[in-house]
Amino acid sequence: MTAPLFLEPAQVAGCTDLDQLASVVKNASQLQRSPLNDILDAGVVSEDAYLAALAEKLGFEFLEEIPDLDQVEKIREVCGPNIALKHQILPISYRAAEGDQEGEIVFATYDPFDLIARQAVARELTVPVKWVMTSRRTVYDSLRGIYGVGADVFEKILDGRDLDFDNLESGDEANVIDEDLDEEASVIKFVNQIIREALDISATDIHVEPLSDHLRIRYRVDGELIDIAVPENIKALQSSVIARLKIMSKLDIAEKRLPQDGRINLQFEGRGIDVRVATVPTVEGESVSLRLLNQERYNLDRLGMVDHVRQKVEKLLNLSNGIILITGPTGSGKSTSLYTFLSELNKAETRIVTIEDPVENKLPGVMQIAVRSEIGLTFASGLRSVLRADPNIVMVGEIRDLETAEIAIRASLTGHLVFSTLHTNDALGGISRLVDMGVEPFLVSASVRAFIAQRLVRKLCERCKAPTEIADEDLRSLGVEKGIGQLVYQSKGCEYCRNTGYSGRLAIYELVALTKPIQDLVSHQAPISEINEQAKKEGYVPMREYGWMKVLEGVTSVEEVISATSSDLGDVV
Repeated sequence: MTAPLFLEPAQVAGCTDLDQLASVVKNASQLQRSPLNDILDAGVVSEDAYLAALAEKLGFEFLEEIPDLDQVEKIREVCGPNIALKHQILPISYRAAEGDQEGEIVFATYDPFDLIARQAVARELTVPVKWVMTSRRTVYDSLRGIYGVGADVFEKILDGRDLDFDNLESGDEANVIDEDLDEEASVIKFVNQIIREALDISATDIHVEPLSDHLRIRYRVDGELIDIAVPENIKALQSSVIARLKIMSKLDIAEKRLPQDGRINLQFEGRGIDVRVATVPTVEGESVSLRLLNQERYNLDRLGMVDHVRQKVEKLLNLSNGIILITGPTGSGKSTSLYTFLSELNKAETRIVTIEDPVENKLPGVMQIAVRSEIGLTFASGLRSVLRADPNIVMVGEIRDLETAEIAIRASLTGHLVFSTLHTNDALGGISRLVDMGVEPFLVSASVRAFIAQRLVRKLCERCKAPTEIADEDLRSLGVEKGIGQLVYQSKGCEYCRNTGYSGRLAIYELVALTKPIQDLVSHQAPISEINEQAKKEGYVPMREYGWMKVLEGVTSVEEVISATSSDLGDVV
């Protein structure tokens, strides 16, 4: 394989660095391996354009899209997962021999130079083979759709059903996701592939759900639940898969009647991943949910706040006392914002203590306490003890009751800066929530410095977003006048965003600082509408208007903002 063979298609595809590509080809040749993966990984060519040009040069048909696979069962029967997944080749059609006409199976590959794959196919299959080319992403996604996650070890697991999976020991290697495990521990590899797949697509949750005739596995990606393809007959391994997850999270595998909570610490591609595990007994067996938490660095830049909100947040972080409350429903990113604020304040001269349920991420230099209600360590009792431990800054995971609220207020009035969360629909709803708990309005005005509400919206895929016109009804829904900021973006969907049009999420905010006029209104129990009007006079920007700013930046879509900020029937009727 000579360099010109790979360089000419690269020129056609608009290669940005032919010298680097030539070096990649040379290194692969010295190692006696196909250079295709190295070329594509180098990022100097557009994968689809390059592979299409290479296919034309080599005389292969190139498929931009794989046609609907209407022979999936027959394809799986003719070509098992051990060949297809091991060699990353995609069987796309099969025709049985009939009369004088020979049978044929068509394979799609992105790497026509992989001789080992061709030899494996020739050795295992007795029917003639036709080869076509397609993109690498298409091969990966279609293989998962045909065989399911972990299908390459599924058959080995079934063959080893005499193994006592429920009693497998949990060693250090069990929590290393890229471990190449032996055949006798195939169930570990099968579970690891499920977790690896979730991490590869940046899922935040994995749900293993037993149904009457199937074991369903779903991932939550960018806030949306998606079903993943799994091997046929996976129901036969339900107890083994669930037992493996319970062993990894150090739960009692014999207890199947009560809910359990546990944790797994994983190593994936050199970074630490914390996994919160929760089991729930159902009529069809135990359901297991895994929350994947990256051990990441937090800073304000990553929150992507617009300038006016960031400036106010920075002023709040410079306060020496008071309560800063982040509000929003479950899953709105409140914990990420809290950790970011604490990271900004985490200095050698500052003592920070947190009380959390549970501790989601570990912050170096911060004293973090996990609530344990079964032994009497609650938010209230923990906070009471923390105040005797000389903290400068205190973070309470959530204010759930009057006792916790009163202690937090007392802490703020005695010179501590306190952070916490409330479950409310908007920022000003935090006032009503505290009063409903039994907190006196004058204490709310004296202690709380700001309410920050937030929601998460999906980000537009950078690879496929394009300018589009906005409909008048969408402008009206957002409360924006026609003619303001006409250029918005919409994503069509591509292979990199799984045809959703979105990749990743960001928070949209609304912030209400309790200035002197607003404090007076709160103390005199003024209606929320009156407080809202005063806040607007002082520059308060509602969350939907904040979301519109992000739409104009081309970061998210109108539909996402409307969906995330629709909180009453007036938005939907």
